[in-house]
Amino acid sequence: MSETNAILIEPEHKLAGNSQQTAKRAAEIVKKADPRFVVPDADERKALRMAFAARNYVLYGKAFDIVKIEDGEPFSLKVVDEIERNRDRLTIYEIKSTGKEGVNEKFERYFFSISTAELLTAQDLKAKYRFLFVNTKTGEKMELTLKEVLSRAKGFYPAWSIQF
Repeated sequence: MSETNAILIEPEHKLAGNSQQTAKRAAEIVKKADPRFVVPDADERKALRMAFAARNYVLYGKAFDIVKIEDGEPFSLKVVDEIERNRDRLTIYEIKSTGKEGVNEKFERYFFSISTAELLTAQDLKAKYRFLFVNTKTGEKMELTLKEVLSRAKGFYPAWSIQF
């Protein structure tokens, strides 16, 4: 199921019940390829949300998985003031991962969902928010802005997400 425990038909690799394992593998692949990527813990996620909100940016807690910190002086992702001062060095990412056979390097015919929280965050942060597609079988990665995702979309399949 998706991160919101939605009642929604997901790609078959998610129906197998291992979407969290696939997502964790994807994050490890990304961090290994580029150490500028950080998976924020609960305190860091809270500080990030607060720092972005202080500047009137929407950053929903469930709308991102990993953060890329551009080179420069080290700072703490747990300190709101430090995040605010270094916000231009941050790019927020939502990982979309697959372990499905037959997904090529361009992720053609890959079926995935985008939550409303991800959509709103992407619209607000623009180029500072990206979707990072990761194939855990091949290690292939591709990052796209929301505009780029929408320009490549072959179809849209609206769904209602319900959480009890």
